[in-house]
Formats: sequence, structure tokens, C-alpha cells
Amino acid sequence: MRARAATAVALVLAVLLAGCTAGPRADGGRITLRFQSPAWQRESVAATKALVAEWNAAHPDIRVEYVQGSWDSVHDQLLTAFEGGEAPDIVHDASDDLADFAHGGYLADLTGLLPRDLTADIPRQSWETTTFGDGVYGVPFLQEPRVIIANSRLLDRAGVRIPTPAAPWSWEEFRQVAKRLSGPGRYGVAWPLKEPVSATLDLSLSTGGRLFHRDADGKVTVRFEDADQVVPRTVRAQIGADRSASPTTLGSGGSDTLPGFFAGRYAMVPLGFSYRQQIQQQAPEGFAWRVLPAPAGAGGPVQGVSPQTLSVAADSPHKKEAAAFLGFLLRPGHMVRLALGDWMLPTGTRALKDPALHTERYGWATGTALATGLRGAPAQSVRGYPEWKDKVATPAFQEYYSGAIGLGELRERLERDGNHVLARYQR
Repeated sequence: MRARAATAVALVLAVLLAGCTAGPRADGGRITLRFQSPAWQRESVAATKALVAEWNAAHPDIRVEYVQGSWDSVHDQLLTAFEGGEAPDIVHDASDDLADFAHGGYLADLTGLLPRDLTADIPRQSWETTTFGDGVYGVPFLQEPRVIIANSRLLDRAGVRIPTPAAPWSWEEFRQVAKRLSGPGRYGVAWPLKEPVSATLDLSLSTGGRLFHRDADGKVTVRFEDADQVVPRTVRAQIGADRSASPTTLGSGGSDTLPGFFAGRYAMVPLGFSYRQQIQQQAPEGFAWRVLPAPAGAGGPVQGVSPQTLSVAADSPHKKEAAAFLGFLLRPGHMVRLALGDWMLPTGTRALKDPALHTERYGWATGTALATGLRGAPAQSVRGYPEWKDKVATPAFQEYYSGAIGLGELRERLERDGNHVLARYQR
């Protein structure tokens, strides 16, 4: 990796000494930057491609080429590209996927490369999700809180208190509400937990859960303490003791629960904020729904988030040009366009003030009000997290939620097996 980077630098210097402009060029001196994005929703892809086209029209000497990626395989796809020396210049990913890439030398440190107004506009808590050691390896630009999408008519009929971002349900109150919303042929809530780890860890921040603990030497260990147990114990109780949550949706993705939600089989579904787009497009005529804040513990409506990020490959010979494109793509007005296209929230403080993000329609105002409580997910800087999640945490949580194992076995597997995995990355 470093050898390839050194070779690239040597080639650039050789070209400079020959009296040419920096970096390899094509098409009569024009630089081409490859920008890989896993954005998939039609509105999101359209907004991104439109901004790329606007950049290209204004910068004929620095052309950006849009390359379609996929969220389903983004980590493996990028790892193969990095190791093969074929990585795109600009990488669209998520912050919880960056640690290994940053520590592996695959991503460029953006310190000093980005426009000052961009770095100043994004809050420190967002930058912390892409900071590893002394370097910054991505620009966090889109984020989404986890919310509850609820059937408005069933809420009104049950006469339950409607939570707000300023006064959310506690986890115990949420449990009682789910019971009241349950009835013949209907569950109060459907938990789509095909990917249970991030949902559990992110929501557990509201109860003080951290799970990952770093000592003075920087070593990370897993400790599944009381605060980490509130959310999983609530979900398990709703499924087992209360029978207010559907056991059949545990292996489902968020989209899989929507037909049952529209049919009235589930009164509420905890989902990422961006799922509102699918609901708006697919809900039957006359179906009334609303966005509610997720339950919260003593810490208030705080939850973990892994923002979408834009990074520059360490092997790119055009880092300054790539950073300039990021500065253009993430201007406040442009960030709003990207957020609206993805039905998510921008990280920029100026973009978050845009009136389009404060309308009551489709719950935009509720989501925007939750932005101040978003914090970096507990796993952001943990090396080995992808392996820990896939090999240890996902099967352990799935078995716990299904009733196959108890809380003690869950704790033992997360801590014993989890720390064994993480230890390999901290030698």
C-alpha cells in the first residue's frame, strides 16, 4: 500500500520536473476523479448526479465520474478495490465502516484539505465519528435518527400520550403503550431486527449504555453492563412476557414490516428516519401515519448514529481536487438537496436551519428536533468492529431476542468472544 503511494508520488514529481502540470491527466489535460456512491433511492441518486453534473459544467478541467456502488457489499467492495490498487478517488461510505480503512492506510487524512467554512459548519460531535488518532478520514454529511412510525388512528383510539422530542416515552412507558395498542390480530410493535447490533447499541445510548470501554492505554474491551441491558431486556419482554411485539419480524429488514404495518397487524415500527420515503410511496390511500421520537432513558433523547461519509482514497493522485469537489458538493444548499433526496438529515448547522427540514409534513420537524441528541455510535473508533458484529454480536443478539439464550449467555458471548476478536486488532 505505502509502496504504491510512494511510487505515485515519485511519478508526480517526475512529471513536475519535466515541466508539466501535476498528476497524470487525460483528455487534453483534464483530471478525472472517480466518485463511488452506494446511494440507491431514486431521489438520492438523482440529487447526487445533478450536483456532479453542475460541478462538471463549472469545472471543465476537473471532471467527476459517478460510479454506482451498493450498500449491501460496500465494505468488501471497497476493501477489494483498496487492496487491488483500483480504489475510486472519492468514497461514499458510513462512519462505522471507516476505522479499519483509516488505520490500514487506505484513506487520506483530510486535515488541512477541506474548506474552512465546511469544517466549521459541521459540529464537533459529527467530526468525532470520522476522527481516528490525529487524523480526519471522512466528512460526515448525512445522518438519521431512529424513530417510531405509528398508525395514527390506532394511537388516537388507544388514547395514549403522544411523545415529543422534548418529552419522549421512557422505555417502560413504551412497553406499556405497546401493550395497550395490542389486540386480536394485532401487535403493538414490530421490531425488524435482521441487523440487531447497531439498533440495540445506538438506542442504548439513551440509557447510558456504552458497551465498548477504552482504558488509558487506548485498549478497548467489551463490558455488557446494566445500562446496556435496558433496551434488549425491553424488546425481549415485549416479545415474550407481554406478547405485544411480533416474534416473526425479528429476522426481517425494515421494508419487510411495511405490508403488515399498512394492514394494521402492527401499530408501531421502530425504523430509521429515511424509511419515511418508502412509507409515503407505498402506503395505501387514506392510511394515516406519524413520526414519533424513539423512547429514551435518563439521558434524554440521545442516540448513536453512524453518519454517511465522504472520504478520499490515500492512493488518489488528486487529493486537493477531490477535497475541492467535496467542498462544492457539501455547500449548505447542496447538503439540503442531498438530505431531501435521501430523506435524512444533514450534519451541517446551516443546512439544518433550512425551512424544508422543519415542516410537519412527513415528520421532518420531529426528526430535525432530534438532531442535537445524535452522538457517534459506540463502535465508531473500535478496530475490528465489523468482524465482532458479524461473528459475535449479531448471532448472539438474534438468539437472545428469539428466546434461545438468556441474558447471562448473551453477556458472556459479547464479552468473552467479543474481547477475543478485538484483541487481535490491538496487539
